[in-house]
Amino acid sequence: QVQLVESGGGLVQAGGSLRLSCAASVGTFQIYNIGWFRQTPGKERDFLAAIRWNGDDPYYADSVKGRFTISRDNAKTTFNLQMNSLKPEDTAVYYCAASASYSRRNRNAYDYWGQGTQVTVSS
Repeated sequence: QVQLVESGGGLVQAGGSLRLSCAASVGTFQIYNIGWFRQTPGKERDFLAAIRWNGDDPYYADSVKGRFTISRDNAKTTFNLQMNSLKPEDTAVYYCAASASYSRRNRNAYDYWGQGTQVTVSS
């Protein structure tokens, strides 16, 4: 069974930073990618970043490239999203997800999702 648990959300002022974590437990499932997405009310869930299960080959959406960094903490099987220079428009619920597919930008390629963590950036 695959379990993903996000943490680290909260309230931050514009220009500040937050680090989100996704604790992943995948049992015997073959997971190829871990991705981060975000969603605001009434909108689709947008891709932000992804990384291979072994921590290689980070990949970013243009909207966050240079501000967000995805990484793996190998000792804990935790996948982190470091978010810097946050803007009010970054306010959303942030989700991590696991995919057994090579594709990683398409949210439909992700089979397992965490419960989400709220990030609010005040102006």
